[in-house]
Amino acid sequence: MLPVCSFWRQPSLRRGCGPPYPAVSPYHKPWIQMAVIVLIISCWVPLTAAISLEDTPRSIGTTLLIDTRIPVLVNGQWQIMSEEELLDRELVRRVPATQTYEIDVSKATATTGSSTAATTTVATSPLPSPFDGALAANFSGDDGGGSCLDFIDKFLADPQFQTCYPLSLLLKNSDSFFQAMRSLVEITQVLEKACKVPDKQTCTNYLNNLADQLTSDDNCGEDYKKQNALVVQAYKGMKAYEEVYGATCLTNPDTATYCFVSAVTNLTTASNVYLYNLPFNSSLPESALPACDYCTSETMKIYQSAAADRKKWIANTYVQAAQQIDSECGPNFVSTALPDPLPDNAAPSTVQAPFLLMLSILFITISRLVR
Repeated sequence: MLPVCSFWRQPSLRRGCGPPYPAVSPYHKPWIQMAVIVLIISCWVPLTAAISLEDTPRSIGTTLLIDTRIPVLVNGQWQIMSEEELLDRELVRRVPATQTYEIDVSKATATTGSSTAATTTVATSPLPSPFDGALAANFSGDDGGGSCLDFIDKFLADPQFQTCYPLSLLLKNSDSFFQAMRSLVEITQVLEKACKVPDKQTCTNYLNNLADQLTSDDNCGEDYKKQNALVVQAYKGMKAYEEVYGATCLTNPDTATYCFVSAVTNLTTASNVYLYNLPFNSSLPESALPACDYCTSETMKIYQSAAADRKKWIANTYVQAAQQIDSECGPNFVSTALPDPLPDNAAPSTVQAPFLLMLSILFITISRLVR
């Protein structure tokens, strides 16, 4: 039997005598969905920006750029160099082929024969120390020193700092260290002190903590934000301690000498010294041709292992240096690939992950409500 339409009721929207059209919810408004989308995007943008920030702070607003490079006379021509380039140039300088050592022969003992026995002593000097220049002239404050100078003086006198004796701070912030490199005996003495620490991991943790204190506003934070060269280099030296320790304390089993000592005293392979700048975020110069030997190979292995921590500067400089070495020494002399990143570098942090999950659940819930 065919359905009969009733016409006495209030008319409604129908398809003939069929079912009525679906009612439109008064709450179904497109602008709500747009507001949700805008809200989610606004939450994602600052999160993404925060993750991608670099360690080095950047100033906000208009900044007056000042060229602080130094004119240097090289082979009869003036060249403009930055302070770091000038230090690198000093690092590459080598001791002369013939070295002279000071011998004390003032104490002589006569014998009954015609010969004379003499007591000889090799003259020694105090070990180099970091920040041995004019410190007070380098910092902010009314007297050029202030809290930053006080903090540096304090940790230099700390027995723990003296026990660790970080070579990573000497490489960039010590005039006496560059003088010591002119002597095979003195630079070996420096390595003997720096490499024979009781516990390397303890020193690594200590210097990482010291770097965090250095950038505090209560200490050298203001100078760090202003990119004060000495403070920035000190920060890098503290953070790069572990990989610099491994590279500079590496010994060649064939010669029983430190690879670093061989690098700074070898006239034939002067480019080897540039390898020790890589942990400080300095690239290997294109003209540098490190020796294809045990020291180069093992040093790069140390750096590759350290590059698993993507927060370290060596992760930025390793690949280019490895490719350059392989182009000179042959394919696969050193690995040109970074290792797998540490877990905390490969995934969102424990703070970010719950936030992202909650944001996704909120989006799904609201989307169902506004349908």
